[in-house]
Amino acid sequence: MISHETEIRVRYADTDKMQFVYNGKYLEYFEVGRTELLRSYGLAYSDIEKAGYQLPLIETGLKYKIPATYDDILIVKAIVKELFSAKVHIEYEIYNKETKQLLTNGFTTHMFINAVTKKPTKPPKIYIDQLAPYFNK
Repeated sequence: MISHETEIRVRYADTDKMQFVYNGKYLEYFEVGRTELLRSYGLAYSDIEKAGYQLPLIETGLKYKIPATYDDILIVKAIVKELFSAKVHIEYEIYNKETKQLLTNGFTTHMFINAVTKKPTKPPKIYIDQLAPYFNK
């Protein structure tokens, strides 16, 4: 299992008329958590693309518990529990840094595809080689 926590401050533009973070923004926060998770283990998403692969989203789920508001500092925790799968399933937890309350949790599922053919493929060597040492600990 690998995990990483990323800090995000809620911008005014992220909020809706009710002064809560707009529901669609949480998927953007998940994306930041996901890319920073990979980067923290030495694998930038751009490295995967340069190797000829893409990782489109094929499924997502969210559960809203408590709304975030303007200027809150959020902790986005991203977790990958399984490495050797054709699909990359990432779980997320978003907390308010100050209150430590869980605001939102959810998941995204992605599938590796060949960047040229757009056909599904097994996880590329660059992904396995970079992350496997952390799963064997």
